[in-house]
Amino acid sequence: MKSAARILPDPLVADEGRCVAIFIEEDELRAKQKRPKPTVTIKPAQHIFRGEKVTLRCDIYGEGVTSWCYIWYKEGSARVFSELQEHTFRSVTESDAGKYSCEGSDTEGSRWSQMSDKVTLTVSDPRAVLSVSPQKWLTEGDPVTLICKVHSFSTGWTFSWFTLTVSAGNHHYHLLSDSSRGAGGNYTVRSAALNQTGVYVCRAVREKSVYKTQYSNTQLLWVTAVMVVSGVSPPVSLIVSPSRTQHFTSASLSLSCEDQSNSTGWRVRRYTVRWGLENCSSLRRGSQTGSTCTISSSITSDTGVYWCESESGEKHHPVNITVHLTGVILESPVHPVTEGDNLILHCLYQHKPPSNLRADFYKDGSLIQNQTTEMSITTVSKSHEGFYYCKHPKRGESPKSWISVRASTGSRSDGLNPMIIGVTAGLTVAVLIIVFLVLLWCYRNNKG
Repeated sequence: MKSAARILPDPLVADEGRCVAIFIEEDELRAKQKRPKPTVTIKPAQHIFRGEKVTLRCDIYGEGVTSWCYIWYKEGSARVFSELQEHTFRSVTESDAGKYSCEGSDTEGSRWSQMSDKVTLTVSDPRAVLSVSPQKWLTEGDPVTLICKVHSFSTGWTFSWFTLTVSAGNHHYHLLSDSSRGAGGNYTVRSAALNQTGVYVCRAVREKSVYKTQYSNTQLLWVTAVMVVSGVSPPVSLIVSPSRTQHFTSASLSLSCEDQSNSTGWRVRRYTVRWGLENCSSLRRGSQTGSTCTISSSITSDTGVYWCESESGEKHHPVNITVHLTGVILESPVHPVTEGDNLILHCLYQHKPPSNLRADFYKDGSLIQNQTTEMSITTVSKSHEGFYYCKHPKRGESPKSWISVRASTGSRSDGLNPMIIGVTAGLTVAVLIIVFLVLLWCYRNNKG
């Protein structure tokens, strides 16, 4: 019994080098012949990366047939994919991934092939991810490492690191002159300098077939100066109201640059992942009055680093502000805590709870106080520096906040004093040795 005739984009007739669709009695024609089975190959590989070039090829070997017309199919699509023996994707995308098969006939339409086996083309979009260790907030001389990784594709990559600047809305990437390129994916600064404050990104390159990832996520590094002289204050302070680093959405947020020397020209600037570098006056929900920036109704994309900047580009007092939609936040100090002072932390809830609601408090992942309305440290020391958060069994867990501890005197408490003492002692010994040698030389001359 004949099957119903159907229109196929079937290459039974050659017309100026192209195969055109005609009516055929499909089952009768194909049942009377011994049909060869095509072979599909994908070059350079079945698993490739987005943007690379890839070619699908259909080969049919049949006795007595020297010229074939081809039809390509993609699983899940009703239309014919291609009528070429080789189909090339110049720049493959994720939408091109899938299962492909082909069939064909000789150019006279007297002989058909079978349908080939399906071959799967996989397209990946590897992304470079940048992280910072141990932290983004640095003091001059601190070590820091930028870590670049390509997850799920851990081998065969080399890495480069860049600083990012924005000018007139355009992004500019500047390759670090000493950027180490290696499979390790680490860029280490052994002694941070003030001029290394900035926004950093990385990129990965695959060696086997040249492929570059997109630029990674951004990371902001902030390097502050060491205050050596006791009693010296920075020229400006950033005051945040409400005075905490974590905030809920839809609340008003005020940031003000308080100048110690009564000079003018300070303004609030910020860096966020979504919007990049911005002035307060350019924010849709923000307004600038003098040195005060007010955000009328905060949203999660307001999360970022805020600081005071002078007209000459001098920067002071960075503060990491985070904005959260729901749940629990930690009330923690905006600026570093001085050694010897008291530290009090509270758990804040979006919906006002009973005054006696208790929570657990953690430092660096370890429980330090449980079932309490507030966490208190009476005498803060350098050992109390770390990441803190609180957790309520029903209302949830707050994000983590970094609490920094500064020395109670003007000297740096994390190793600067011993260094100064060591240098002073060394110079003293050197002077004494020189004096001794001079006296010895004079003595020998007089004796002679």
